[in-house]
Amino acid sequence: MPILMALAWVNTRILRAGRLFGWMALALMVIVILTQVFCRYMLNNALPWPDEAARFLMLWMTGLMAPSAYRWGGFVSIDMLEGALPKRAGVVLGLILLLMSLAVLLMAVPHGHKHTLGFGGNFNSSSLRVPLDWVGLEAVKVKLRYMYASLYVCVLLLISVNIELILRAAFTLMSPDADLPDDDGNGFAMEAE
Repeated sequence: MPILMALAWVNTRILRAGRLFGWMALALMVIVILTQVFCRYMLNNALPWPDEAARFLMLWMTGLMAPSAYRWGGFVSIDMLEGALPKRAGVVLGLILLLMSLAVLLMAVPHGHKHTLGFGGNFNSSSLRVPLDWVGLEAVKVKLRYMYASLYVCVLLLISVNIELILRAAFTLMSPDADLPDDDGNGFAMEAE
């Protein structure tokens, strides 16, 4: 169980930071969208960058918050069969589904790596620029890899959470009364009944 405790501790800290940055991205996204609405409808002069900036922030918000939702059982799922089975059989079914999810997530890693750091990430954003011209330098276009990286980071965090959930299910199978580490949740954690 020490490996589960260590992984739960690491996931808790990383996911807390992810939620903090996710909320900041959400707040910035609202500000960017309201700025665009004001400029478009009040000043009759739409800005070229807010749509892409909002998309950038939305992807990072999702990529940083989705692993917490996954850890707490907040994704949409149909769990009638798992709940209808006896406790042990339901945990086994959940473990099988977690292993299948891990296989899918592991297949996404090379694709995310290739897309973020490979060919796809070499393109520049059409409208996002770092305004270095304010300090006398030339403005720099933002690479799309910084947007794609949000999905890559999300997959890596989902893998870490998935492994934790697999370990939780395995320890529940071995010792149904085991005292598992806290998942830092709000009462939404998956628990074997």
